[in-house]
Amino acid sequence: QVQLVESGGGLVQPGGSLRLSCAASGTIFSIYTMGWYRQAPGKQRELVAAITSSGGTTYSGSVKGRFTISRDNAKNTVYLQMNSLKPEDTAVYYCNAQIASTQLNRNPYNYWGQGTQVTVSS
Repeated sequence: QVQLVESGGGLVQPGGSLRLSCAASGTIFSIYTMGWYRQAPGKQRELVAAITSSGGTTYSGSVKGRFTISRDNAKNTVYLQMNSLKPEDTAVYYCNAQIASTQLNRNPYNYWGQGTQVTVSS
């Protein structure tokens, strides 16, 4: 009953920027931690950035200083601003969110978006 939809991926040249968005919809009581993961061909899925409900953030060392994660709780949306993009950032980016559906059942479940392709190339 919960859906995460990502948008904003595409093709960009090295040094360019993209902003990814992920909106949660459906039966939602509360959203806890939200984050972005990525997976390149032949590699494991890895955490890129995460943000708590109170705004605390964490980043992968490879993107620290270049990417910024943020969220709009009123819109149930998380963003990933990606600057100074490098070819090694090329991957499918997946949105993740810990969501409790109802007030009576606040046990959060992990939900995943469908993924959006980011390609950094000249």
